[in-house]
Amino acid sequence: MKAALYIVPTPIGNTGDITLRAIETLKAVDLIAAEDTRHSRTLMAQYDISTPLISFHEYSDAHVMDRLVSRVDAGESIALISDAGTPLISDPGYALVRGVQNKGGLVIPLPGACAAITALSAAGLPTHHFHFEGFLSAKRVARVKRLEALKALGTTAVLYEAPHRIVDLLTDMMSVFGEAHEVCIARELTKTFETIRRAPVSEIREWVLSDSNQQRGEFVVISAAVTQSTSLSAEGRALLERLASELPPRKAAQIVADHYGLKSRELYQQLISD
Repeated sequence: MKAALYIVPTPIGNTGDITLRAIETLKAVDLIAAEDTRHSRTLMAQYDISTPLISFHEYSDAHVMDRLVSRVDAGESIALISDAGTPLISDPGYALVRGVQNKGGLVIPLPGACAAITALSAAGLPTHHFHFEGFLSAKRVARVKRLEALKALGTTAVLYEAPHRIVDLLTDMMSVFGEAHEVCIARELTKTFETIRRAPVSEIREWVLSDSNQQRGEFVVISAAVTQSTSLSAEGRALLERLASELPPRKAAQIVADHYGLKSRELYQQLISD
């Protein structure tokens, strides 16, 4: 093994979802830095991996990170794993990556399981571009404010949520996006009770409330892109035409778009196609 920090994804549920390369790497490295060594030992035992484990998580002392960086710098190979999925995706650890890189060391990422990507692939929503948000604030005011920012992005958004807050999240999404807004909820991915459902957020909320089983486990919630309407009122159309008679079309379109919260590009296309 090259002296390096290896970023190794582990299964998000089904323990069969680990790559051959990941198993080989975990067996060959000098040390495995695990988010929770007690949790990881079960997976290690299943695949007969006897590599020593050390605990490394967001509450670890800075000296732990320094020692890991020093060991890679001294020529050792270390694998970084999280409790589930790809390390550093909504997980701590980037400081360790930076530390190794700052010393001139190698960081080698392995592809593998990721709850966000797994959910996206089955959501039935546009994925040519998307925004990964992860967990929102547990406080309602901050959560609503962030949802409003996501609404303005106009793209598919991927959220994670805890079971005790899933109803609160869906309630706030109804308030911000509207009852008809389409979402996909993916629960317990790759596990026995995996559930994936896409519907208007009001329908999803009622379904979750009506079945306590749907309030358990790990959640990925995918919000459809909010498309801005380019429909102008008669008053808005008159304003656009008046401004276009005095200003360049792009400038006129931008002013009207800003005023009505529309897309300037589409207003501009309307002007030049008339």
